[in-house]
Amino acid sequence: MTQYLIYFNQQWVGDHTPEWFQSRVRPSMAVIAEMQAAGVLVFAGGLEEGAEPFNADATSGTVVITDGPYVETTEFLGGLTIVDVEDETAARMWAGKIAEGCGWPQEVRRFGAVPDIS
Repeated sequence: MTQYLIYFNQQWVGDHTPEWFQSRVRPSMAVIAEMQAAGVLVFAGGLEEGAEPFNADATSGTVVITDGPYVETTEFLGGLTIVDVEDETAARMWAGKIAEGCGWPQEVRRFGAVPDIS
């Protein structure tokens, strides 16, 4: 089995009414339930809007935790799902179901193998 990250940037969601977003809850949760039943779901969740991020940086040789500055960007991560599936075909299928359920695009990336350091 291979793990894939399926994610979206918040800006891909678009502007919609509160009623439209409410209409996406049931189909999105149905996909999550389907992934759980199929035994492929590792994690799924959206990032909390308005929660302030923080940074951890060890490039100086000392770990520094700060509340900024942040990289100037026009896009930021809105949510993600991790699935553990047989192959890329299955990852594509689940990404399509998530995109349908949410109503906005998803991007998919394969996780690399963790090297054995023992």
